[in-house]
Amino acid sequence: MPHGVGIVGAGPGVSALHLPTLARLSGEFDVMHISDGGSGRAQELAERMGARWSSGIAELLADPRVEVVVLASPPAEHARQILAAVAAGKRAILCEKPLATTLEDADEVITACRVAGTALLIGTNHLYDPAWGRAKHHLLAGGHRVRAICVTLALPPNARYHDVVTELSAPAAAPGRGGAPLHLPQVAASVVRQLITGLAVHELPMLRDLAPTIERVVFARAIAPIGYVLGYRASGIPVRMATVMLPDGADALWNLEIITDTDVLTVSFPPAFVHVGSAEVRVVTETGKRTTYPIDDTDGYLAEWRALADVLNGSSVVEYDELLDDARYAITLADAASELIGSAR
Repeated sequence: MPHGVGIVGAGPGVSALHLPTLARLSGEFDVMHISDGGSGRAQELAERMGARWSSGIAELLADPRVEVVVLASPPAEHARQILAAVAAGKRAILCEKPLATTLEDADEVITACRVAGTALLIGTNHLYDPAWGRAKHHLLAGGHRVRAICVTLALPPNARYHDVVTELSAPAAAPGRGGAPLHLPQVAASVVRQLITGLAVHELPMLRDLAPTIERVVFARAIAPIGYVLGYRASGIPVRMATVMLPDGADALWNLEIITDTDVLTVSFPPAFVHVGSAEVRVVTETGKRTTYPIDDTDGYLAEWRALADVLNGSSVVEYDELLDDARYAITLADAASELIGSAR
């Protein structure tokens, strides 16, 4: 019997990512219930799937057919909703990143899941992308020493982040001027923190694999209209991250570049909300030799759901400590960057 799935959230991530992926795994999962925060979008999605719909989370958690809960809600709600799903006795939770936005919440959530035996998976689809496994194999098999890491994102506008900036700007922005007052340290610090915990978190589990111990944030700055640049050192490795969302920008660019002692390895991830297979891995050696690995038909979304199926079927286990360490890494970095920006005079 397929595992019954209840999805909290009815935004583009659910309609474009999770529902098509679950349709490919119909032998493992069956969508039973979709809820929203009052937008009414859950009804349309649920009717397409032949599922029940509701508003809020209570009815979904009370639905006995729901065994697996998907949290595709705003990041600030994740910790509370995970705890509610655990209390409702649900067997498994797939939570979109981040796990939590504070260290205290992350600790509480992992402890609750561990004690209850609730399977937990965080939707870090880039970490599950087969291309990342290929990139790690290249680094490990070749004994390459990582010298520097660069993450570069140029993305189209995302309504969730624009809403955040609008909320932050409302008390301080001059009438009719528009845009966030990023010259104010407290506003810039808050914007960057939310972008790190909600967007940079795509890459941070991979960066923790390569540079696990954060030593210090060297620089951090918000970029208009919405974005940031960040530099930090971890395990002796300099890491630079740059992200910007431009209304009329070019096609999405999402690159992870790893510079070693002998080559440069680049992982180019596909744009969000599409299913076009894995990321592409390219290697350029010090002699100029170029290698491009084939794109896998499996993308990170499909791989993460298969990983959850393996846990439910008993062929894999939940790595609670890894999930907690990933969350701590992201939150620690976000807090340090925010503190650095906020203390600027």
